[in-house]
Amino acid sequence: MDKEEYKAYFLSVYRHSLAHILAKAVIEIFGKENVQYAIGPQIADGLYYDFVLPRTVTEEDYEVIENKMREILKRKEAWTCKEVSREEALEMFKTQKFKTELIEEMPEDETITVYYTGDDFVDLCRGPHISNSSELLSTAFKVRAASGAYWRGDEHRDQMQRIYVYAFPNKDELKAHLNLIREAQERDHKKLGPQLDLFMFNETAPGMPYWLPRGWTTYQTLVSFWRKLHVKHGYQEISAPVINNRKLWLISGHWAHYQNNMFVIPGSTKEPSEDEIMAAKPMNCPNAMMTYKRTMHSYKELPIRYNEIDVVHRKEKSGQLNGLFRVQAFRQDDDHTFVMESQIEDEINDIMSIADEIYDTFGVTYRVELSTRPDDYMGDLETWNQAEAALKNILNKKYGEGGYEINEGDGAFYGPKIDLQMKDALGREWQCGTIQLDFQLPHNFGLTYVDRDGNQKQPVVIHRAIFGSFERFMGIIIENYKGAFPFWLSPYQVAVVPIRPEHNEYAKKVVDMLEAKDIRVEVDYSDKNMNEKIKTYKTYKDPYIIVVGDKEAADGTVSITVRGQKQQLHGVPAEKLVEMCVKMNTERSLDLIGTAD
Repeated sequence: MDKEEYKAYFLSVYRHSLAHILAKAVIEIFGKENVQYAIGPQIADGLYYDFVLPRTVTEEDYEVIENKMREILKRKEAWTCKEVSREEALEMFKTQKFKTELIEEMPEDETITVYYTGDDFVDLCRGPHISNSSELLSTAFKVRAASGAYWRGDEHRDQMQRIYVYAFPNKDELKAHLNLIREAQERDHKKLGPQLDLFMFNETAPGMPYWLPRGWTTYQTLVSFWRKLHVKHGYQEISAPVINNRKLWLISGHWAHYQNNMFVIPGSTKEPSEDEIMAAKPMNCPNAMMTYKRTMHSYKELPIRYNEIDVVHRKEKSGQLNGLFRVQAFRQDDDHTFVMESQIEDEINDIMSIADEIYDTFGVTYRVELSTRPDDYMGDLETWNQAEAALKNILNKKYGEGGYEINEGDGAFYGPKIDLQMKDALGREWQCGTIQLDFQLPHNFGLTYVDRDGNQKQPVVIHRAIFGSFERFMGIIIENYKGAFPFWLSPYQVAVVPIRPEHNEYAKKVVDMLEAKDIRVEVDYSDKNMNEKIKTYKTYKDPYIIVVGDKEAADGTVSITVRGQKQQLHGVPAEKLVEMCVKMNTERSLDLIGTAD
């Protein structure tokens, strides 16, 4: 066991042990006869435990629970593991309905173990655990939240209270984590989005964002960047119907494998026929297949790259929705490329080069995973093995064996995939990019091309996205930049503030100069106080705020406040300002500092 493995093992043991301490503390606070306790696993930054309690836990209870946990640890109680029979276990937990259910579901031959903490608390658990509570005295923990939960995640089962606890080996690590959490809260796109007038949600369309003018401008800038890059790499953009007949999803396999996540439209009659049933598309793949199938193709045409950004809809449980990170309507930077088998390696290498260029532009890094055949795979095993071997060969050449991770069983139902796990400013990982190799859908749709010998052959399809979805990527970069987008991506790049109405004419001249070079400008010609105008634009995090008054109008200059800098730049010629802005747009720099040199 290496150092990292040992640390992970240690964390899992002591966090799981602290979960027992949490359960014991809650029971002592509320009384054993008033508490039903369920399960308490360790999680990435601590632990939680699920309870049914006589009242709702509030923030006022957090410190009480923490103090009780510390009191229990100071007792330095021994932990004892004991093997018990099914009958003994059922007797031991006869007043605990959730433990009883777990025991009754265990296989007849399973060894049942319980752990005693002192003499007065026992929990059903496989372990392992510490041997004495004194081992946890140096740890640092803090109750972070209490929320509702359902027994086993089933909304039709008992409603419970889940108490979460941060837990780390020492106070310094806990403090560092709490600082990270505070930083994450400051970056939370669900707060920044409405504050900056980027997007909103409404209960009339759950999980389906409304893009407001400022947000939509940034969104379209992102799309424009994506389009220009892909044109250089030989992609053709298509668009297809958002609603399609059930027949299409039967052919593709989505009806069998993905129907529960689809918005289905039953038809206009009371008893619709099978042919009348429609569904909003959850993916673009079948439409790309139909686009390819419309005509005969020669091997000389391949690869054919069809990218599209049509809206797709995926039905999610309400509890799974999470701002822009998990929505029910979004646009993917989708592509379906039709290739010969001999072209797979070159095409995927080119896709990886596009990914590198895109991620470098935003200053983010990524790591690579290979996701293999899932349990509900479609097609024959030999084809799957062939596809997985092809992807492994590509990754071995690019990263070397061991230079990527294998994510067993997490491939799409129609083929294995390469997933690009992007790391954000807080060190969190997001599965954005994906490259999927598909031998199945071309077969289902009967796709062919004519090879150099005049024979009909089946193409291979590469499904790929790099942003993943524009919505999720927007959420990530809002948080990455704390809403202070790079110049080229900002909704408005320059805000112009005339000091008084008599300076409006010169301000308009500056605005016209900037707009002539496609710089996005906003200006306030009103008679408001100058500082009030500046404050508004600072709130919106505009990169450059330009102030013009008598001296600027007379000299043909501007005074610039660069976002994040206290010092104002005075006497900058208006032409120089335009040059700066054009340069910032062209270079897509992530840094605003020094651009006036």
